[in-house]
Order: sequence, then structure tokens, then C-alpha cells
Amino acid sequence: MIKVTRLNGREFFINPHQIENFEATPDTVITLTNGPKYIVKEDVETIISRIIEYRQKLGMGGNED
Repeated sequence: MIKVTRLNGREFFINPHQIENFEATPDTVITLTNGPKYIVKEDVETIISRIIEYRQKLGMGGNED
């Protein structure tokens, strides 16, 4: 799981395997594969770094195959 922060400052965790896409609009919007969307404070580069770090911890590497 990766930690992200809602615009109100509340932190929560998202399973990066469930992320369908994310974009800067200018806020970062994360869309999960089952439909929910979350607007978070972290920028796209930070989300990418956290996903890579998470996958490296699992031994999956950081790259999408």
C-alpha cells in the first residue's frame, strides 16, 4: 500500500495494484480499477516514486511490464 493525502490533510492508503490511472488536472486525481476517484495532494512524480518503492519492497521491481 502507498500513503497519499486528501486535500483536507487526511492520510490514507491505496493499493497501487488497483490504480487504473492518475493525472494532474492540476490536482492529482487517482482512478482505481473499480471506479472510485481520489484527489490527493501528492504530485504525479511522488505517486510514481511511491509505487516504484512499494514494488521494489515486494521484489517486483519498479517497472510496469
